[in-house]
Amino acid sequence: MTMQTQTGKPTLIASRQGTTLVSRSYTLSLHTSKAPEFIDCTPLVEQAVQEAGVWSGLAVVFSRHTTAAVILNEMEPLLLADMERFLERLAPRNAYYQHNDFSIRTVNMNDDECPNGHAHCQHSLLGASETIPIVNGRLALGRWQRIFFVELDRPRPREVVLQIMGLA
Repeated sequence: MTMQTQTGKPTLIASRQGTTLVSRSYTLSLHTSKAPEFIDCTPLVEQAVQEAGVWSGLAVVFSRHTTAAVILNEMEPLLLADMERFLERLAPRNAYYQHNDFSIRTVNMNDDECPNGHAHCQHSLLGASETIPIVNGRLALGRWQRIFFVELDRPRPREVVLQIMGLA
């Protein structure tokens, strides 16, 4: 069953006999090579939607990291370069961040800790997840929309969790 809203009133537009509500989880393992880096995850998410067999529902794409984001945007090289410069202007890598001052910071420290306050601030602008509708078994992305994992810190292994939910 899918719903369409017209002038604020939901209208039933389709119904199927024998539908089943399903929820499937997937983990994408990525290896980033630089920061910032924009990795197009769209084909992997499309593959997960097909594998889950959902024809109407939602796909949630979630970064498990506080220094890597998930966004929707256009795959156009000049735009991606503009976005890199935009993030650098808003949270410059070489600015002072108390988070990077290891002489005063005492919380959440690791042996391989590196100065990454800029990446945390950039992440707060972009966010950790995107939710995309699934309509007729396909992601309902706009013509130019792609799903990006955005590395903001440094090259390393990363994980993205996909949650595909809906009617199958």
